[in-house]
Amino acid sequence: MERRDRRREGIASPVEGFNGRARKAIRDRFLHDAVALATNRFVASRNAALGALPEAPELRERAYHIKRKTMQNLHHYLARLAEEVERRGGKVHFAKDGEEVVRYVAALAESKGARNVVKSKSMVTEEIELNRRLEEGYPELGLEIVETDLGEWIAQLAGDHPSHIVAPIIHMNRHQIADVLSRVAGERLPPKVEDLMQFARRRLREKFLAADIGITGANFAVSETGTIVLVTNEGNGRLVTSLPPVHVAVVGIEKLVPRLEDLEVFLRLLARSGTGQKMTVYTTLLTGPRRPGELDGPEEFHLILLDNGRSELLGTEFEEALFCIRCGACLNVCPVYR
Repeated sequence: MERRDRRREGIASPVEGFNGRARKAIRDRFLHDAVALATNRFVASRNAALGALPEAPELRERAYHIKRKTMQNLHHYLARLAEEVERRGGKVHFAKDGEEVVRYVAALAESKGARNVVKSKSMVTEEIELNRRLEEGYPELGLEIVETDLGEWIAQLAGDHPSHIVAPIIHMNRHQIADVLSRVAGERLPPKVEDLMQFARRRLREKFLAADIGITGANFAVSETGTIVLVTNEGNGRLVTSLPPVHVAVVGIEKLVPRLEDLEVFLRLLARSGTGQKMTVYTTLLTGPRRPGELDGPEEFHLILLDNGRSELLGTEFEEALFCIRCGACLNVCPVYR
């Protein structure tokens, strides 16, 4: 195979592209200050929250052992989770990689004649670039995919990517956000937080009410009950999972916990580690589609359990990477990130 000369063709190599972006970021004083301010605040809040919880070290130790036991028996817990979801009327699909997830969601959207898709914040769909691959790979479906977490939505409108697990637009200020939202509004919006939020609320409500499919991730999945758990600080997660007739949850296979009793351990740690809260504003437990007599919830629930290389870590020296609960605390003290 002939090797292309990227320099001669004027194409930047991935390394050159990264180095160029890095040099630009290093010169950006605002970016330095914004990252420092946010990460220092997160670290201080986390230290205070965990410091006020005397049993925090014991809880972390318990969480570690629960995760280790789960990974050692992962196939058993995955089978139990799938069994419980299906017993409650849901559908389960095991996806080897991101391409299988994309194909499944595309086929589902086509079968439902869906056009409008709303999403809550999901790191696993960022991992597999679900939005881009659906829009570019299946243009004939005409899907409009809208992120509904406020920070994720602003990043999406700006053609950008989230820059922190907890605070997706840590790198933007209110003036930049006003510029982005003004383009969408077709008029100049003042760089006032209240005005920007009011506009976002009105526009996103229209998207929720028109949605055919809602897509989420999950912070945890409880094997014994077939429950997925969303831990959020915005109400969008509940709207995404209750208003559209179809709910799709894309979940990494490492997100499992065996019992509801185990979930309590992680809920006491996650918000304290991530944001310094005792609990987030919304902790939502979802178990299957809407049942007879229930007033809200989706008509269909689809759970996609994604491997994407995770199972290759089982039994290796890197298995502990699967214990991560995505609190984002590591970013706040990482010298490379900061």
